Amino acid sequence: MNKIGHYINGKHVAGTGKRLGDVYNPAAGAIQAQITMATADEASAAIAAAQAAFPAWSATPALRRARILFKFKALLDEHANDLAKAISLEHGKTISDARGEVTRGIEVVEFACGAPHLLKGDFNDQVGTGIDTYSMHQPLGVVAGITPFNFPVMVPLWMIPMALATGNTFVLKPSEKTPSASLILADLLAEAGLPAGVFNLVNGDKEAVDVLLTDKRVQAISFVGSTPIAEYIYSTGTKNGKRVQALGGAKNHLVVMPDADLDQVTDALIGAGYGSAGERCMAISVAVTVGDVADKLVEKLKEKVKTITINQGLNEKADMGPLVTPQHFEKVKSYVDLGVTEGAKLVIDGRGYSHKGHEKGFFLAPCLFDHVTKDMRIYKEEIFGPVLAVVRAKTFEEALQLVNNHEFGNGTAIFTRDGEAAREFTSRVQVGMVGVNVAIPVPIAFHSFGGWKRSLFGDHHIYGMEGIRFYTRLKTTTSRWPASNKRMGSEFVMPTMK
Repeated sequence: MNKIGHYINGKHVAGTGKRLGDVYNPAAGAIQAQITMATADEASAAIAAAQAAFPAWSATPALRRARILFKFKALLDEHANDLAKAISLEHGKTISDARGEVTRGIEVVEFACGAPHLLKGDFNDQVGTGIDTYSMHQPLGVVAGITPFNFPVMVPLWMIPMALATGNTFVLKPSEKTPSASLILADLLAEAGLPAGVFNLVNGDKEAVDVLLTDKRVQAISFVGSTPIAEYIYSTGTKNGKRVQALGGAKNHLVVMPDADLDQVTDALIGAGYGSAGERCMAISVAVTVGDVADKLVEKLKEKVKTITINQGLNEKADMGPLVTPQHFEKVKSYVDLGVTEGAKLVIDGRGYSHKGHEKGFFLAPCLFDHVTKDMRIYKEEIFGPVLAVVRAKTFEEALQLVNNHEFGNGTAIFTRDGEAAREFTSRVQVGMVGVNVAIPVPIAFHSFGGWKRSLFGDHHIYGMEGIRFYTRLKTTTSRWPASNKRMGSEFVMPTMK
């Protein structure tokens, strides 16, 4: 059995921990590797390596740091297929979807390559007689990232290049379910010329996480995952004096107005609801139909679902693969069972699906519920699987309130031909990322990703200029160089600029 360890101070480390975690091939339904769960001492060693590397790395000119990131970006392009294959084998998502994930991660590296410009401060001369004021962005120190199973390359790349470009050193704790791709990133960073200790990686679970959250040497924590864990990360990290951005769960609504092109809506819902087997924080899990379009839309969805090709992820023709682990498969399936019990109409039942040649795989075919109501748990809770719920609203106002009253506020969309309705929706909706005739409105790298309400704990969204602000402290200097014969003497009042 292949054993997966850690990456500390520029070297792969086997790990001394006694506890092991299973890494599955979701399509085969079999364990393909095991990770050695990091001990508290190993997590501490990774922090120590990052702490030791920080003085030299933070003093490295931003242009030289950017040049390493340029090389890293070129290596990511060269090894994109290797990364995609590693993602698909452990997560189960299709190889084409995995390539898309890698591409979106590379876009953040490209943005971070602009560090010399992005880190420029402000300067004002003569703010007072003979007095100048200027500001600068300075790194925090050792920072850490805790990332989810569903995007083992993209989400780490939301954090790593931004942290490194701004002069910080980094400790990554990736998901124990999909660890291999992150170790490839470690090798590519070293090949690009990153000094040992600037980037470190520990595989593990809560034991390693708690060290990152409590160790005084760690200055900031970035997290993407479920809301209960995000809340724990935020409360524990901030209690220990750290800057924290913790992105949580979602229940993304797509509002279908009566004038929407239903063929376009159907295509959007099929891709956004069932792509990556629904294991996306930006997946659409609720379609809110306004007026009398529900029956027509449901009929179109029933027909379109039949065209989805389910297969193991490495099959180039696959639209959708399996779920990530047997535990997650059972959890998602239990939500489908619950929806039936709660009284929703199960229009499409994917629970009995078995893929020929991969009968032990964690495959759940698309499921579609109609007549879902806001008091049902399948509406309230994040399912994180290929389960789409149709909720019927009589008016635009009712649809808007459904979105605004939900505890999550990660992403949403409206499909309409009415500019006034779209403008009203984008202005009043209480959600961090909004799409207009775009089902998955993930911002491009030079904007920032983040939700509202219980989808984000902390003040900063992730990557883009928000990333620059999160990973730096602002320092402002006010200077005067008076001649020795022009000393002003002691001043006992609040200084003002004259």
